[in-house]
Amino acid sequence: MKKTLTAALTTALVVGAASTTFAAANPFSDVPADHWAYDAVAQLADDGVIEGYGDGTYRGQNEITRYEMAQMVAKAMAKEDQVNAQQKAMIDRLAAEFSEELNNLGVRVSNLESRIDNVKWTGKLQYEYKRVTNEPTTETDTNRLRFRLEPTATVNDHWKVKARLDADWNPEKDEGKDGKVTLKRAYVAGHYGITDINAGRIPYLSEQGVVFDDNLTGASVTVGEGQKFSGTVLAGRHKKEENGVNVYRNMQGVKLNVDPTKEFHAAAEYYRVAHMPATDSDYSHIWGLGAQYKFADTAALSAGYWKNTSDDNGDSNKAWNVELAYRGAEPENMHSFGLFVAYRRLGSNVALEPTFDAIDGDHKGWEVGGDYTFAKNVVGTLKYFNGRQLSNDAKAHTYYGTLEYFF
Repeated sequence: MKKTLTAALTTALVVGAASTTFAAANPFSDVPADHWAYDAVAQLADDGVIEGYGDGTYRGQNEITRYEMAQMVAKAMAKEDQVNAQQKAMIDRLAAEFSEELNNLGVRVSNLESRIDNVKWTGKLQYEYKRVTNEPTTETDTNRLRFRLEPTATVNDHWKVKARLDADWNPEKDEGKDGKVTLKRAYVAGHYGITDINAGRIPYLSEQGVVFDDNLTGASVTVGEGQKFSGTVLAGRHKKEENGVNVYRNMQGVKLNVDPTKEFHAAAEYYRVAHMPATDSDYSHIWGLGAQYKFADTAALSAGYWKNTSDDNGDSNKAWNVELAYRGAEPENMHSFGLFVAYRRLGSNVALEPTFDAIDGDHKGWEVGGDYTFAKNVVGTLKYFNGRQLSNDAKAHTYYGTLEYFF
């Protein structure tokens, strides 16, 4: 099957994915800027879908080989998650039209795409400010500049390797943490049907992030991801530095989710936790229930209750969370924003590593905040907490802000 520049232009319109301004530089000497095909050819070259010849020409009158056509269609298919419904339909028609070529060249195309997309890098640069006041005795200010890299490498159709690297810098003192880059995560992620497996230095987020939102060394298995009923089991060890000393805790847990509709979510969870070294009698048993309801894709109401049943230590063994959120800043959408208001009560024996920025464990009170996308992939966040410490009933206030540049 012989296809010329017309087929290439069709693929260019797909890969362009709604772009209205094409590359300004002329990539090929034999395609002048006023040529009717200039914009499409320039965009196709800019996206790396086609390459010219050694003499700087395109030779659009030449016939494209089956391998060249299969390569372009395969690249368009690889970008299906970035296009709209109409463009996806066009990709599907192209794939059907060139199915024979794609099948004949499947191994070569697959190997090409694997080399190109084998490792993907994302990350961010974040400035963070936090001021904490526990009346009447303590007040701390924290400034931090954080650079983060998150590589994802594809091993095969079922397995990926993921990692997170952080480097922190104190702008106030103009110094970092020994000038080191810290490996926060490093794990394999497997996907088989509706089963997901993570093993290594893995991330874990409990229901609403009240009990735990951090990394631990161990493994988790989730069955039913994306289904109406799903469940996760995990086991691992968590390390945290407290006053210059590493503190370890063993943690095992199970979490059951019910998602009957896209608007409603409910979950029940249990965790068995022990600081190390420990005996069986030192283990904590934490139970929790949580739910969320979304209103018309613009607002969500979340609520939950958690309790440590190991002993009856009053305030420290209970936690609850109620939050009303409106929209949310989306890094890719400029001027998008979000607002929230919440009342949280985080007993220290339940909220081990809570996800919240302006309130820590052993506190209760109101937290409000919002975020805004100033430009594509540039997001600012402000939060304020007003409440009390549970252990001594002292008043507490926190001001928190970040500016993040995603890439």
